[in-house]
Amino acid sequence: MPHSEDRMHTVSGRYEALVASGAISSDPAQVRLTRRLDRLEKEIATSDLAVKGSSLGWLFQRKAPKRETIRGLYVHGDVGRGKTMLMDLFYEVSKVHKKRRAHFHAFMADVQDRIHRARGDILAGRIKGDDPIAPVAAQIAEETRLLCFDEFAVYDIADAMILGRLFEKLFEAGVVVVATSNVAPQDLYRDGLNRALFLPFIGLLQSHVDVERLAAATDYRLEKTDVDAAWTTPLGPETDRLMEEAWFRLIDHRPSAPEAIPFRGREIRVPRACGPFARFDFLDLCDRPLAAADYLQVARRYHTVMIERVPVLTADRRNAAKRLINLVDALYDCRVKVVVSAAAEPEALWTGVEGTETFEFARTVSRLTEMRSEEYAASPHLGVNGGVLREDDEGSDDGSEPT
Repeated sequence: MPHSEDRMHTVSGRYEALVASGAISSDPAQVRLTRRLDRLEKEIATSDLAVKGSSLGWLFQRKAPKRETIRGLYVHGDVGRGKTMLMDLFYEVSKVHKKRRAHFHAFMADVQDRIHRARGDILAGRIKGDDPIAPVAAQIAEETRLLCFDEFAVYDIADAMILGRLFEKLFEAGVVVVATSNVAPQDLYRDGLNRALFLPFIGLLQSHVDVERLAAATDYRLEKTDVDAAWTTPLGPETDRLMEEAWFRLIDHRPSAPEAIPFRGREIRVPRACGPFARFDFLDLCDRPLAAADYLQVARRYHTVMIERVPVLTADRRNAAKRLINLVDALYDCRVKVVVSAAAEPEALWTGVEGTETFEFARTVSRLTEMRSEEYAASPHLGVNGGVLREDDEGSDDGSEPT
């Protein structure tokens, strides 16, 4: 029926179909959010239609019609309550032509790269002025009308210091932002270095988005989990043997060899790889000064990653814990399949009781749990052009430790 088909072009319609299929259970808080997202889609569509309709009129004026300022949406709540699922449904149904969906860490890595190139253009005289953020914001606004962010979180001082100026320009250009986060806006970058300088950004954000708390009743990820051999514990010779057998089954006994991923003028070392399969020891990934952008390169290149000998992490290994958090975020966002050997189950891997890692690790546990489910195993890999984005060789990496 036409009416039924039309419903599939709305967030609420897609949500109802998932409920009817038994894939998820209906939740009142999620239902309310689907309706809010549908209203936002209509607001954007109506605004863009008005701009398009005035195209002939502005030919006789000095300036093109300006995009209407539309309030976006910032959805926060506990891990696993369906925030990402609902935002993805919104992104799928949105008719906005220029739209982008990204993990916030990946977006900021792209912004930093663009700023680096803009600085070079300023020095070479190709861009006037001395502010590299303005041309970057203009470029992003030209490419994107709708920005959808998963896991909006700020931990890096370099990101914190540019967000205000960047988003001020994006909002002025009419970019609409939809974001999910585990924390309310006022808790972003909590206890961060020089946080007072970051506070104006929070005010800017709240003036351009509606803030919604998604208080769904249960963690839907944990309900649908089907734990299988993707996670092997405890560590020891028998687990090492099982992982070796699993590796050869994955690659169908084909030869494997070390590889290197060129990135920002250096290389990310991969100890063993065979086509879209890669094999790492925990030390290779989390005891080296790798950043979220590095993990994203790995996640884009390989659709299956084996990680061996993940230890229980105590408070004195917070840097390794932070890297594990970033690693899991990147693998999850690209729907990479993982095969892991660990000293314990995910919920027992971090023993610290203080610091941001303790809060963030709840998300990591939830994601690792979902990554062992049949639904996740059936999802397609979200690599880009074979996995690796082309980067300028002169790009730099600060190798900094997480703060």
